[in-house]
Amino acid sequence: MTDGVIPLLDLRQIGRTPPVPHPLPPPRTGPWLDARGRPLRDLRISVTDRCNFRCSYCMPKDVFDKDYAFLPHRDLLSFEEIARLARVFAQLGVQKLRLTGGEPLLRRHLEALIAQLAALRTPDGLPLDLTLTTNGSLLARKAQALKDAGLKRVTVSLDALDDDIFRRMNDVDFPVAEVLHGIEVAQAVGLAPIKVNMVVKRGTNDDQIVPMARHFRGTGVVLRFIEYMDVGMSNGWRMDEVLPSAEVLARLREDADLVPLAPSSDGETATRWGYADGSGEIGLISSVTQAFCGDCNRARLSTEGRLYTCLFAGDGHDLRALLRGDAVHEARTDDEIAAALGALWTRRNDRYSELRASLPAAMDSGPARRVEMHYIGG
Repeated sequence: MTDGVIPLLDLRQIGRTPPVPHPLPPPRTGPWLDARGRPLRDLRISVTDRCNFRCSYCMPKDVFDKDYAFLPHRDLLSFEEIARLARVFAQLGVQKLRLTGGEPLLRRHLEALIAQLAALRTPDGLPLDLTLTTNGSLLARKAQALKDAGLKRVTVSLDALDDDIFRRMNDVDFPVAEVLHGIEVAQAVGLAPIKVNMVVKRGTNDDQIVPMARHFRGTGVVLRFIEYMDVGMSNGWRMDEVLPSAEVLARLREDADLVPLAPSSDGETATRWGYADGSGEIGLISSVTQAFCGDCNRARLSTEGRLYTCLFAGDGHDLRALLRGDAVHEARTDDEIAAALGALWTRRNDRYSELRASLPAAMDSGPARRVEMHYIGG
């Protein structure tokens, strides 16, 4: 497929401001549950919509070219605004913060934000689990500063070990050796355990499954294989390019003895498998063929303050207006923002992947528009 798909609607301009309940509800002691009984535990924060890669499944070059209008800096949430929202979310039960992008390491002085987030605590006085997802291109030079600021772990996106394949997939001719070096440096400074995410596209990089597994086995790095997903509207997604996780597992088990492992946390996206000799583990993220909507506990905050309650959402909720006020709304207090977010979460009923999996004949159905992955992170 060579034709580019150009989005006809800029979803960054769409966002409803969550209403603030009046009167404010009394403080809650238990978890906030959505309409399907799922707690809010994980907040993914996009700090930039820019990236220095042009991976076809996320930011294809024919759409995100030199003329593409990224968000101006004035529209981005400041670090203080991000930290303020994260503090409010922690009061609502969030225990984990993941910084994403775009490529988050492109955001200048990111270490200052990490230091602010590392200082936050849950209502029980515990630090939040603070991690970051990166393409690894800048990791070697920034790993020590990230660790010193309080970052705990990193996840690195890496879709091939073969240099030619990797350069074609990132579409900016970036060498795989520099990403591998970044992973080594991150391990050395203590940003561990490191996870490596590989998006698998049938016919593109599926021959890299076993080489990737062999490379990271015994290193302490957890390699996870992700089914190619229909996120956004610009990547030309086709079901015939999805390699089901069951097939990935079959290839891996032909090469090594794997045994199932129990989930490491509630709402975990990956199915875990360990090497029988104890030399490590791999994960399978099967959003297309085995939907995990049933226990999804994640919300996503875009770089200019839109909240999305599903990776496949179309409309976001404008939290920046609550922070700053605008022509219609006045700036709100933390208690008012918490009440608005709690009411929003209790109405949440998203389950796009679950519906897609149960209606294979309508694979292209669902939201008429979906926000792009680079804008809210994976």
